[in-house]
Amino acid sequence: MLNDWGGQSFPHPAGRKPVVGDGLSIDASRPLNSMVGHSRTLGEIFELHVFDQKFVFVSSARLAAEMCDEAQFAKALPPALTALREFAGDGLFTAYNDEPNWALAHDLLRPAFTRAAMQGYHPIMLETLDELFAYWERQDGPVDVSRDMTKLTMETLARAAFSRDFGSFDGTDVHPFIPAMVQALRSGQRMASVQTAPGSRLLLRRMRKRNAPHQAYVDDLLDTVIAERRAAPSSTHDLLGIMLDSAHPETGQRLDDLNIRHQILTFLVAGHETTSGALSFALYYLSRNPSVLAQAQAEVDAELGPDRTTVPTFEQVPRFRYLRRVLDEALRLWPTAPAFGRAPREEVTLSSGHRMRPEDWAIVLLPAVHRDPEAWGDDAEEFDPDRFLPERSRGRMPHSYKPFGTGERACIGRQFAQHEAILVLARLLHRYDIAGDPDYELDVAERLTIMPAGFELTLSPRTPTHLTAASDGESQHEDSPAETCPYSSGTAQA
Repeated sequence: MLNDWGGQSFPHPAGRKPVVGDGLSIDASRPLNSMVGHSRTLGEIFELHVFDQKFVFVSSARLAAEMCDEAQFAKALPPALTALREFAGDGLFTAYNDEPNWALAHDLLRPAFTRAAMQGYHPIMLETLDELFAYWERQDGPVDVSRDMTKLTMETLARAAFSRDFGSFDGTDVHPFIPAMVQALRSGQRMASVQTAPGSRLLLRRMRKRNAPHQAYVDDLLDTVIAERRAAPSSTHDLLGIMLDSAHPETGQRLDDLNIRHQILTFLVAGHETTSGALSFALYYLSRNPSVLAQAQAEVDAELGPDRTTVPTFEQVPRFRYLRRVLDEALRLWPTAPAFGRAPREEVTLSSGHRMRPEDWAIVLLPAVHRDPEAWGDDAEEFDPDRFLPERSRGRMPHSYKPFGTGERACIGRQFAQHEAILVLARLLHRYDIAGDPDYELDVAERLTIMPAGFELTLSPRTPTHLTAASDGESQHEDSPAETCPYSSGTAQA
């Protein structure tokens, strides 16, 4: 837990203090921004001491690629994820590598993200998006993008995961499950930040006591849903049904009800804000780049035709290749799950010269890795969807793009997220002209995930241009929506 790296030291911010260590160099409201800032001056591997905890960060694409070698490295759980085990137990992103329920759940849930399963989720995504459009058309003035994308992705996931409708678009009232879940999640994050502070035992006890009613509400609601489904006829039409009714094909093992609750929480927590953040950043960059917006709208018009209410079929979604590049580039600059932990399987020596033992861990800092000029060129800070064209992607440094995590603990829900995000962008851009406030400056809110704060768009009904669909001759790259995948995303890594 203390991650001492055998006494080795790394570059660190100036002004280290007794007790708090480097804590004063971190903006508590923007810790990720602080880490990325430090990476620019401290180099490809650096450390921060906060109370008794040592954090080692990797910020170069070269070192990140070493740590993504599955033969030598595996997922590690930094303190933030360890603390979240109080909320999500041994769910996919908070389980330790050797916990039996991780492998069992991972194997059982693979069928939930096949092409056939995705075809079943497509109508759910369409229905929920229609509700968002109706909700917007009842509003006056600009829409709060991050808020509404989060409502959309939470509703979509809840319906796909356990056929539950939270009524996010029905009125002003919020279903009590959502604030209870958010509060329980925030409590876990706060516990992670103080667990090595002086007097932390008393602080943690108080935090658990304050969080107990929120945690109990979340647990009780999900346990009730699970019990009701146990008593009903078998059905595998959603994730809950798969977990309840499926046995491992080789061992015959099944998930118990407690772990099923943890898995549902995992999908809700890890899935909804990562996707809503990705959509929000993509819309931000579309609103700031008129030529990119025009090309994206031309693509959807060519595929969907002149009727702004046309609904894309499942088969049409992978054809929006330019939209895919827009999404990829937004996630390059702002990976919504912005970090993941890695530890070696056996002692290794990094190319930086540092020795790393299995008990040592480092945090791969994705916003820095994704902007490393060695991998991405001198224009790495610029938004350019065409950097993901096949001819420009060939030969790029391996493992330099990891918004959905890496290796066997990479995102089992990646295909779901990508399909939903591209579908939303296609329908939204086909239906509306979008305009952002020209005075808005990107403000990134940091929670377990990241997303724009205070970003609004003005939407106007749009008349699509009648174009003829034509393929641009591209082949989809390694993270194609047509592929299946194994689960996690960065800090929400499986």
